Amino acid sequence: MDWYIKDFDSWNHLKNRINDRKISKLFYKEKEIWWSSLGVNVGTEMDGKNDSFERPVLVLKKINKNQFFAAPMTTKIKKGRLYFKLSLKDADVTTTRFICLAQVRIMSSKRLLRKVEVVDVDLFRKVRKSYIKLLS
Repeated sequence: MDWYIKDFDSWNHLKNRINDRKISKLFYKEKEIWWSSLGVNVGTEMDGKNDSFERPVLVLKKINKNQFFAAPMTTKIKKGRLYFKLSLKDADVTTTRFICLAQVRIMSSKRLLRKVEVVDVDLFRKVRKSYIKLLS
């Protein structure tokens, strides 16, 4: 496992700015993938990367305009029932990502940065079924 020093101080500074953000014009829906400021987290929880501490997330369930259930994603190959392999085709390019079902959480819409794409309805149903199966 790669070890690195977590920059909690920079994340706390950015988190204060995110919290003060006004988001009145932001619209998001289930099935959408968004880059989101996940931050620096504790232990093995998925962290964001770059200056915005960002990572793509899949919107699993919209609760209201301010919060939703999100599943973080990675491009690192992951196997097992805690992950769902998601292959998305854009034009002639296929990208493979892995949804971390074990780290689904409620997030504020203030964390959303930019929309990436929308997952096909049938594929989205499979993701949700895998998550429900994980909980049972």
